[in-house]
Amino acid sequence: MLIPRPVSISDSAGSFALTPATAIHAPDAPEVAALLRELLTPVTGLPLPDTGTPGPDTIALRVTPDATDLGTEGYRLEVSRSGVTAAAPGAAGLRWAVQTLRQLLPVEAYAPDRRDVPWTVTGVSIVDTPRYPWRGLLVDVGRWHKPVSWLRRVVDLLAMHRMNVLHLHLTEDQGWRFEVRKHPRLTEVGAFRRASPRGHETENRSDDTPHGGFYTQDELRDLVAYAARRGVTIVPEIDLPGHMQAAIAAYPHLGNAPDDPPEVWTRFGVSDRVLNVEDGTVAFVRDVLDELMDVFPGPWIHLGGDEVPLTEWESSPAAARRIAAEGLTGPADLLGWWIRQAAAHVTRAGRRPVLWDELVGQHAPADAVVMAWRGHDRIAEGLLDGHDVIATPHEHLYLNYPASDAASEPLSIRDGYAAAHGPTTLDHVYAYRPQPAGLPSDLPTRVVGVQANMWCEYAPTPDRAEYDLLPRLSAVAEVAWGTPDSLPAFHTRLSTHLRRLDAAGYRYRPLDGPGLTP
Repeated sequence: MLIPRPVSISDSAGSFALTPATAIHAPDAPEVAALLRELLTPVTGLPLPDTGTPGPDTIALRVTPDATDLGTEGYRLEVSRSGVTAAAPGAAGLRWAVQTLRQLLPVEAYAPDRRDVPWTVTGVSIVDTPRYPWRGLLVDVGRWHKPVSWLRRVVDLLAMHRMNVLHLHLTEDQGWRFEVRKHPRLTEVGAFRRASPRGHETENRSDDTPHGGFYTQDELRDLVAYAARRGVTIVPEIDLPGHMQAAIAAYPHLGNAPDDPPEVWTRFGVSDRVLNVEDGTVAFVRDVLDELMDVFPGPWIHLGGDEVPLTEWESSPAAARRIAAEGLTGPADLLGWWIRQAAAHVTRAGRRPVLWDELVGQHAPADAVVMAWRGHDRIAEGLLDGHDVIATPHEHLYLNYPASDAASEPLSIRDGYAAAHGPTTLDHVYAYRPQPAGLPSDLPTRVVGVQANMWCEYAPTPDRAEYDLLPRLSAVAEVAWGTPDSLPAFHTRLSTHLRRLDAAGYRYRPLDGPGLTP
């Protein structure tokens, strides 16, 4: 009843019961032993101390570097009458073994405190390794700020599903959420708006209620460390040169009309306000990226590049001068120019840029990873343009789309993309296969990941966001792990998995109906 389904699983004789005498033997992976205690001791009351010698009544966590067939994240897990043994090439695989062991326990293992439960694990033998190295979820905190405590719950949710990337969309026209100490007005001004849309954004009604918030660098460092303990890397996104109205509201000289400064946007959609192409603005962005990279030590930095209207650049004398000076053909080429400036700075710092698929064909750096979001066909286009690609096509993996076409569904996006596609049902998500067909066999680039995106225009609260995420995220996890099963078999396993979500207190959409007040 595991989700995602392991590559290989078979029953073994007997079962193992965790007791006050159970100890952990992990001389090469003390951090994973600490994680196991962090997850199980509060709910079970069992101390699970370290022991220097493996033996009966022991959970052994072994690093086996020569197990190259398991890749960097694979593991073997054996449960017998005498104990539990997990082996992996490194700590990454052992962390996933711990998450699988947790699922093998009674579902109460996910509750805050259920010490009266017999903590018994049925005998089993598992060999497991993921197909895709990037298994991610984007959470948009730019439209609606979400508390750090909830982001920790999202990290726990990802780790439960053996997903390893949380992509934080930190900036938007409607709010700037990342503290930049060198440029404090980004959060003093840019993190707050005077109102938000009420009802559908297309109805152009306002709730007249201020909204705002941001994350301090110290808060985000704590979140990064919390995620790292669970095997989750946080990838931050500063979306540029579009989706920047909040930044321009804070510092009008960044825009193309400094004498007509905008407010932090109170609408959703795509603003025409974009960064100008002045050297000082490039320097400003480098300042932001320096502080961002100091807080987020992971290998990837997302630079955005999506939905950049050309309106302001088409009428800007400064843009015309930049086009001439750089030998560009017109305003459309300024997107690629902008991204190359930011990407070069990230690359010099030893990081790898990630971009939305608008940069395919825009002479983006060859090492940039492309997120193909505008359709499954964009995956092949990104690969043929020379980039590693993460599959995140909206018609399959946008979890902000409604889960059915029932009138009782909560208010959801109905823009052109969503309207053309229709609802994104649980079964539709589970049926998705990321690998495009018909590509050259010797293509050097590859699909390196699968990611679901949770845009939050219509998810102002954590409860609503969880409702949109779950249980569809469980389907994404299995697709990303690379072990999709028959649909009936998945539903059978999901029925048990929903009990885990219940025990952990997640708010999910019931399989038979909305279940959330619109």
